Amino acid sequence: MNIPDHYRALYRTWLRYAIVMMMFGLLIGLSFEESAKRAPVSDLLPAGKHIEAILPLALVHGHAFLLGAVLPLALVFMLHLGLTLGFRPLGPKTLKAATWLYLPGSALSVALLLYKGYHWVLGVRFGHTDFAAWNDAFFGGNHALRAASYGIAHTAMAVGMAILAIAFWRSMSARRD
Repeated sequence: MNIPDHYRALYRTWLRYAIVMMMFGLLIGLSFEESAKRAPVSDLLPAGKHIEAILPLALVHGHAFLLGAVLPLALVFMLHLGLTLGFRPLGPKTLKAATWLYLPGSALSVALLLYKGYHWVLGVRFGHTDFAAWNDAFFGGNHALRAASYGIAHTAMAVGMAILAIAFWRSMSARRD
């Protein structure tokens, strides 16, 4: 099969990203286990609050795998399957735009989850159990920065995915020359 050079570049980039995120997901899983042990259930941190305190950090592991490994691998497979079935290849600009939006957006989303997770776990370890006040202290209490960070990450990721999905959908109805 003749794979266009811009597809090869995308495959290489997205597969490397998936491998890095898989390794990161494994490491953050270990880190979560060790960090959660340092915030045990106690009188100061009863069972319900304990779950609430460690859950943001627990979510990083799954999100790293899903956003960083599973979705990129699925998209690479989808693009390759499209070539195999004879769909018109997507253009290099489309693939570059999807790459430059989705990959940084997903990395930023996982980084924000990691920041939030450790903000909560370390806060509990240092005795902050008023979660409403601790939530207000997130991002130094700057709610605009918090909203902008999450908005940029999720918008970039969503637009990158939408560009790829719409372009692929259109390529399904066109046959390769």
